[in-house]
Amino acid sequence: MKQNTLPINFAVIGYGHIGKKHADILNNYPESNLAAIVDPNTDQLLPDDSVIPFFSALDDLLDSNIEFDVAVIATPNGLHAEHAIKCLNRGKHVVIEKPVALSTSDAEKIFEIARLNKREVFSVFQNRYAPVSIWLKDILAKQKLGKIFMVQLNCFWNRDDRYYSAGSWHGSKEMDGGTLFTQFSHYIDALYWFFGEINEIKSEFFNFNHHTTTEFEDSGIVTFNLENGGKGSFHFTTAVYDKNLESNITVIAESGTIKIGGQYMDSLLEMHAEGLMKPEVKDYITTNHQNFLYDVILRLQQGKKSAVSQQEVLMVIDIIERMYQPVALSKV
Repeated sequence: MKQNTLPINFAVIGYGHIGKKHADILNNYPESNLAAIVDPNTDQLLPDDSVIPFFSALDDLLDSNIEFDVAVIATPNGLHAEHAIKCLNRGKHVVIEKPVALSTSDAEKIFEIARLNKREVFSVFQNRYAPVSIWLKDILAKQKLGKIFMVQLNCFWNRDDRYYSAGSWHGSKEMDGGTLFTQFSHYIDALYWFFGEINEIKSEFFNFNHHTTTEFEDSGIVTFNLENGGKGSFHFTTAVYDKNLESNITVIAESGTIKIGGQYMDSLLEMHAEGLMKPEVKDYITTNHQNFLYDVILRLQQGKKSAVSQQEVLMVIDIIERMYQPVALSKV
């Protein structure tokens, strides 16, 4: 297949914290070009952005004469499906920040529109690009740990009034979706990517510290069975005082124990396993987002599909929906 060596033109839709991160990365790759920015708030612009065409509405960009290949959807969660479908219907590929959508039905619509328009949907599960995560995925796929007995996922974060500011979409059930969508969907993706389908899900949710700032839980305990019969649990919170505490996955298996962590699942914290060598990651200097976007560029130039399949995206959303249903929020 003949490769396209021309730069890929991107437009960033939504220019908050994560949109700026995408824009900065794309501006520094010779294989990409940042063609436009869309955000309703002109105060988001940085001094260096003055040379980049700026629009306050997505429709204005789509109706302009600016050519671009890929729309990076970094708007509030509840708008992802609407904005992705608009761009797909105008012949654009889409990169969608997590979550792709707040329901499997909306995600299915996105993929169906993409199929009809012969476009690609790239879901930003960037933690799959961390070398330690790739290493763990490989040894699990090769069954080097033997039977998996137990898996423990912990995500203990801080999200306080500095995050849930007045007028923000964060904290709204309609636009945010809840902590499992906004904060912890990357870790639920890791859980599925490493261990496959989970079932027999039982959840209990609490709101310890966000009664006036969110319409949903700030903490939860979820238990489940793994595909191979092992047991798992997931403890999470955004009620940690002042700053994030930790994020990690511990694997207790027949032939070893492994614990990986870090906010981006990029650190090997513990390893005691028969016949295993520690991964070589000392030269790892790029971020997961950088590796993800570079992979998107290469795949588009080579005419390849997204590294994360439609089934995988839908399954992660399905798992989150099953964790949420039917569960009442406990008053504390």
